[in-house]
Amino acid sequence: MDYSFRSLKDLFRAFDELNVLVVGDVMIDSYLWGKSTRISPEAPVPIVNVLKREMRLGGAANVALNVQAMGAKPYLCSVIGDDKDGADYLRLMQEKGLPTEGILQSTERVTTIKHRIISGAQQLLRVDSEIEHNLTEEEEERLEASFLQLLDKVDVVIFEDYDKGVFSERNIQRFLQLSNERGIPSVIDPKKKNFLSYVGCSLFKPNLKELKEGLKVDFSDENQEAFETAVEDLQERLQVEQVLVTLSERGVFVADGVEKTYIEAHRRSISDVSGAGDTVISIAALCMALRTSAPFMAGLSNLGGGLVCEQVGVVPVNKDRLFDEALRIGLFETNEHRIA
Repeated sequence: MDYSFRSLKDLFRAFDELNVLVVGDVMIDSYLWGKSTRISPEAPVPIVNVLKREMRLGGAANVALNVQAMGAKPYLCSVIGDDKDGADYLRLMQEKGLPTEGILQSTERVTTIKHRIISGAQQLLRVDSEIEHNLTEEEEERLEASFLQLLDKVDVVIFEDYDKGVFSERNIQRFLQLSNERGIPSVIDPKKKNFLSYVGCSLFKPNLKELKEGLKVDFSDENQEAFETAVEDLQERLQVEQVLVTLSERGVFVADGVEKTYIEAHRRSISDVSGAGDTVISIAALCMALRTSAPFMAGLSNLGGGLVCEQVGVVPVNKDRLFDEALRIGLFETNEHRIA
């Protein structure tokens, strides 16, 4: 692929040519929308009169939807339960036009589902159904075979870890080995349990809380020196090319071993931060596949993550709006060394 882009439009068109493998924990996001006008006489809790019910793809599947929304073709690789929720999950994938060939079903697991009860724009309660133990040896072997079958079709791999049991230290290292042997960039969205298992990955994207917990360090959010020291420690431990840290309302930070860049958050009317990290990792992965500079990758990802926060619930990014926003702020032109 030609990585020389003369304009932001050229780069956004190049997204349409990419294939992305998303491996990790998938789930269903279930919503019960209603209206609450009184308190229950049985307990001091609001009564919600149901207006609408909805199920959406979540977890790694929402990452795949963000990849799809950016014009690229996503492939999902995961294990779900052989249950009613699993059947609903596969139906939702088909409705969204996502290929199901990499999804394995197991009678040993349940499909993760998160039920959210919302009144107006306010989330009142979330009820989760899930198991978090690791895959069996047979399930890991089936997952590896599926991963390997899809790997040769793609330009980048996203590891989407929600600590729901799909990943283990063994299969993480095996998947990274297979990706590195083929020169395919690996982009990691980590959680606590396997935080330091992704040795040799291309891009590692924790948020600030995950960084502190994963390294077992503590410092104030304003302590820039301690923060940058933690990132350097992480780079050394994981032997990782680039680290992208999301800093919530303070934006993002990216380090590539040569330069460090802080990018401020854009002012938004925040409705819901759910799914923002999925958008960030999706855009970052596409930029990694196209070998953009780290500052451009971080800037575009930060912009996309902010846009989805304006929507209620977990929703994918709007590509046209992202393009317009990036064009408006001159994101492409302000990154002189935008293509590595």
